Amino acid sequence: MSYGDPKKKNPSPAFISSSGLRGRQSVRATFKLSSGCIAAISIVAAQLGIKQKSLFDHLAQDSESLNAIAKEVRNARVRAENRVQKTYVISRSSLLLLDEISRAFNAPRDALVEFSVRRLLPVIDKEQKRYESRKAAFDGIRRHFETGRQLLDNMREELGEDDPVVAKLDSVMENYAGAARAIEIFLERTRGIEDFDPEDLNQMDVQFER
Repeated sequence: MSYGDPKKKNPSPAFISSSGLRGRQSVRATFKLSSGCIAAISIVAAQLGIKQKSLFDHLAQDSESLNAIAKEVRNARVRAENRVQKTYVISRSSLLLLDEISRAFNAPRDALVEFSVRRLLPVIDKEQKRYESRKAAFDGIRRHFETGRQLLDNMREELGEDDPVVAKLDSVMENYAGAARAIEIFLERTRGIEDFDPEDLNQMDVQFER
């Protein structure tokens, strides 16, 4: 028995190019970036629940934006101060595109990455506000949880541990405790965005050749 549209055939291996497969391979690439840039990549990836590689590839494969940035930093030279060597795992196609645009415009590859990450500032601003809202909501959740736990304790005293209503509420509170702990862990993991200063993304010193 066959399933699906019989008119649609599985792609033939002939249509799978070796260059396309190589482009999807992951490679390690080392850059010298500002600490603010490195922090921004880590923070945004954590907030969005994605891998840093996915975020990096998303930025690096936006050729239109990269070309616009390259025009801004054409013939520029990046000073060594305030930069940290950092290695990322990215797709081969992303690295090739970065290198290609860097050569075409004589633009420092590190500057292309740094200025691309600055495009994340609206996302960071939005996520900072969301983080504050989540914190406020979690404060309410904790108060609500404590009220429920106190109610459960009172019911145990009045009805006894074996009462079916007590047992059901006990099960609810157990699940509630697990959910509250998961929220707390998430807030702890994404806490870095709370103190992030957008000015930290202006640490790279770019000088232009005359």
